[in-house]
Amino acid sequence: MKFLDQVKIYIQAGNGGNGSPSFRREKFIDSGGPDGGDGGKGGSVILRAEKNLNTLIDYRYLQHHKAPRGENGSGQNRTGKSGEDLILKVPLGTQVFEEDNKTLIYDFNKEGEEFVAAVGGKGGLGNTRFKSSTNRAPKKFTKGALGEEFTIWLQLKTIADIGIIGLPNAGKSSLLAAITNANPKIANYKFTTLNPNLGVASYDDKEITIADIPGLVEGAHEGVGLGIKFLKHIERCKSLLHMIDITNIDIDESYRQVKNELKRYSPKLLDKKELVVLNKTDLIDETLVKAIIKDFSKNKKCEIMTLSTFKKESVSRIKAKLISYVS
Repeated sequence: MKFLDQVKIYIQAGNGGNGSPSFRREKFIDSGGPDGGDGGKGGSVILRAEKNLNTLIDYRYLQHHKAPRGENGSGQNRTGKSGEDLILKVPLGTQVFEEDNKTLIYDFNKEGEEFVAAVGGKGGLGNTRFKSSTNRAPKKFTKGALGEEFTIWLQLKTIADIGIIGLPNAGKSSLLAAITNANPKIANYKFTTLNPNLGVASYDDKEITIADIPGLVEGAHEGVGLGIKFLKHIERCKSLLHMIDITNIDIDESYRQVKNELKRYSPKLLDKKELVVLNKTDLIDETLVKAIIKDFSKNKKCEIMTLSTFKKESVSRIKAKLISYVS
């Protein structure tokens, strides 16, 4: 399924049904009086968060959504049937913005959470409502109210326990595939991952949700590479796993580059718990690995681990460690 994290849609609630101006007319009954029923309420447009959704692609080609109107009232004081509410399912983590795409209206953080985006119009009153001691045969009735209509933006920010960040081709997708049920695209070239991938890892009867964020290059905060489009998905993650290719000439520079992009996008991202993983240790000598770790760990407060996705014990060690980063 194609990933889409932003879409503009038009929503319209149903209009209320009109009240009825009916009079009672039955054989052998004189001056039956008013018996017009009220109109039914129009259906509302309701957004509901669903945990099993992870894209807004359903709204890419269907952008107009209209709830049914209420039926008109009728004689014998019969109230018109109300229009059914229109339920639009959105992924957990979706934010609702006004037409300017800047003013936040609602933020979905819990599964099953609902937000009434457009309220249906009230039904009109039938002429029975206007009967009084001084007006025994009212002809007055009211029409149903119009339902609300808006143009809104939906933006998806991935909700995950752990966000895997790093430069392109650092091995983020390989780790996600090794420790979760996800099947991301894996290849030996930059920007293999074009969209955030989600996976669920299980360890000791506990589950953690992990997001593989597309590679961050210098200038990402300004839109370079895949840029800001995916930096926003890191905001929702509880902790970060910073993946670095240990075979890079200067892993310190690789680390600083990614951290700098996070800082320029939002300094709050630097407050998240961080686990640094030096990947691809199977490609260099073990003695050299120890020397690199010793040099790299200077003046760094974060925890540092090594990884080779080809070794099960190495992958298991990372998975066990991640549990402590979400508790």
